[in-house]
Amino acid sequence: MSDSCRIDKYLWAIRVFKTRSEATDACNGNKVKIGGTNAKPSKAVKTGDVIEIRKGSVLYTYKVLQLSENRMGAPLVPDYAENLTPESELSKLHAPRETIVLKRDRGTGRPTKKERRELDALMDSMD
Repeated sequence: MSDSCRIDKYLWAIRVFKTRSEATDACNGNKVKIGGTNAKPSKAVKTGDVIEIRKGSVLYTYKVLQLSENRMGAPLVPDYAENLTPESELSKLHAPRETIVLKRDRGTGRPTKKERRELDALMDSMD
């Protein structure tokens, strides 16, 4: 095994993302950092690196213990990556989501394109 591996392959291998293309998109979207700097998908990750991944409102933190470019079963993941994510971040997963009740006047029909964009923007801001 080499002493480095592509970050997108590694994140897919340790099951942070379901597909490699999701991992690549996260890197391209500046949601993955290695040692505090944004990582492109081809960035090499080495043993001992600390990786931060933003998924939704949660910032996950992992320490690289071993490298692998092959996807592994979930029971093997702790041998390759140590999850350093603080409990305060993990609690965001279980936080109650605010419910928004949208009221439209009866008989106004379907939302216009502009109204739909505003609704989508409101829902995206909740994530």
